[in-house]
Amino acid sequence: MRRSDVTKGISVALCAALTVTACGTDQAAPEDERVPVPEDLACPPGSISGAGSSAQELAMQVWLAGYQTACTDSTIYYDAIGSGGGRSQFIDGAVTFAGSDDALVGGEREEAVERCGGSDILNLPVYVVPIAVVFNLDGIDELNLSPQTIAGIFNQDITRWDAPEIAADNPETDLPDLPIQPVSRSDESGTTKNFTNYLEVAATESWPHAADGQWPIPPVEAGQGNSGVAQAVEAGNGTIGYVEASHIGDMDSAHIGVDGEYVAPDPQAAAAVLETSQRVDSSHEHDHMLELDYGTTAEGAYPIVLATYEIVCTEYEDPDEVELLQAFLDYTVSEVGQEAVSAEVGSAPIPEDLQTDLQEAIAAIESR
Repeated sequence: MRRSDVTKGISVALCAALTVTACGTDQAAPEDERVPVPEDLACPPGSISGAGSSAQELAMQVWLAGYQTACTDSTIYYDAIGSGGGRSQFIDGAVTFAGSDDALVGGEREEAVERCGGSDILNLPVYVVPIAVVFNLDGIDELNLSPQTIAGIFNQDITRWDAPEIAADNPETDLPDLPIQPVSRSDESGTTKNFTNYLEVAATESWPHAADGQWPIPPVEAGQGNSGVAQAVEAGNGTIGYVEASHIGDMDSAHIGVDGEYVAPDPQAAAAVLETSQRVDSSHEHDHMLELDYGTTAEGAYPIVLATYEIVCTEYEDPDEVELLQAFLDYTVSEVGQEAVSAEVGSAPIPEDLQTDLQEAIAAIESR
């Protein structure tokens, strides 16, 4: 699976929304190349900021391009510093909302409630996308990997590309006698949390670590953010890493073993996981955490999936901040907003019932 045109398409859309210094031209993109928005899009003036997940960086660029092209008096900033950094900035009150590949729970949630003036917080899953296992191996552009083989590679138990475990997954492939260079994340990451969640569930005893946002062992090579991992994999030979699917670029991605078949990381296969995933019980009716079914055996389902959240307060001091936040989030979860991002970055549009629930949650945000 390749997405070499992703950044090109996003750049065209961004040029329609941003300034000459951002795009190197004062020519707006033709109307039919702009990111689509609903006809009834609300455009309250003002500015808000968010920070966090690098996995949703390209999706956020699409949404910002669409929204700010249509709403010229509205300004929304997003800093893709990683999920952990975004949650920290949200708790500190530095941003209006956080983007995170992991729901805000436990002690962090308690701190966030204090930041929100005693009101609760909401986890809103607005973006669902595959996590791809990407590789760069001269002469090889197709690769099948079982969960146990992936676990052995990233736990550094399988260290050469012609290892019998990889050969068993790829009996007709002439694998090279070459060292494997696994690339992991250097920063705390929701992508890592979801990837290790998958390994813990699907690879069982082959992955002897608990799921965590920090990579659990000393890395062979590491990169900052999804883009850093992608750059490291693409720059080497014999490299392998894990990235949110919009960062695949020109790299090859492995087909993942699921109950005897090997499945590619495409949007439809990722969406199939949502069919068997459950909602997590929460203290607030409008909090929508998902328990993703990493161990799915459903036919055609791709199991390494990331649901990335926008984390917000249920109450804010400034009514203008609330109005702009609601308008922007309404756009991200709308059918038009979801389809725009899916077309650009290969995400799975959220199901209609979840879309309705999220719209109700967004409408419930209020000023105090």
